[in-house]
Amino acid sequence: MISIYLCDDEDAVRHQIRTTLEWKIFIENYDMKVVCSAAGAQELLDAVEDNKRGVYFLDVDLKDGQWDGFLLGRELRRRDPHGILVYITSYGDLAWRTFQYHLQAFDYIVKEPEQIGPSAARCLEEIHTQLLSERRDPEEMFTLRTGEMVRYVPMRDILFFETAPTPHHVLLHTSGSRMDFLGSLNELEIQLGDRFVRTHRAYLVAADKIEAVDLKHNKLWAGGHECLLSRAGKAELRKKTGGSQ
Repeated sequence: MISIYLCDDEDAVRHQIRTTLEWKIFIENYDMKVVCSAAGAQELLDAVEDNKRGVYFLDVDLKDGQWDGFLLGRELRRRDPHGILVYITSYGDLAWRTFQYHLQAFDYIVKEPEQIGPSAARCLEEIHTQLLSERRDPEEMFTLRTGEMVRYVPMRDILFFETAPTPHHVLLHTSGSRMDFLGSLNELEIQLGDRFVRTHRAYLVAADKIEAVDLKHNKLWAGGHECLLSRAGKAELRKKTGGSQ
């Protein structure tokens, strides 16, 4: 069973979201449960089971002493690295703030009275779809959001990530597609580990997809696509390929 945690200091908002989530769980027969609905950060943290993947709906503008939603999210990331964070906000676009705190948020729910319930229900449905996909297919998937759509890309299909022209955005390349999403190559490099090589400040390339390297002209190819190769990238490439380049 997936545990759901909710933290918002506005009683009416908290009640509306909890009611919506519990109704959605009941109607759809999801294997989920709202185990904590808290007005303060410490109450929620006391209820969290460390290293057990949970779903967290967190108020951005939490008024609880030293805590706000981003600091709370950072602490939850430490305790539950694979947990799913959803932020509740009075503002339309605070996604960039998550990168300041090294967070990856699944979604943002805006506090508009007529929309908050449907938004929470839709968000839970998308989370449930993702979790089902992970259970159904043991193949590792990369999850990203493009506009209003959540997409799942098999890790084996990814050629490289590239910095997008739009600030705070990344392009994901496969052999037949290119997807733009909110992200950071620095964060992805940490998240994906040794399977990917930071060949250039603007490129993060799947190590097993590198087909050819031109050290003289500072470039390489992955899946037929040309990528840039910096001096630091050359050193990183040599290190990860055992000096064979």
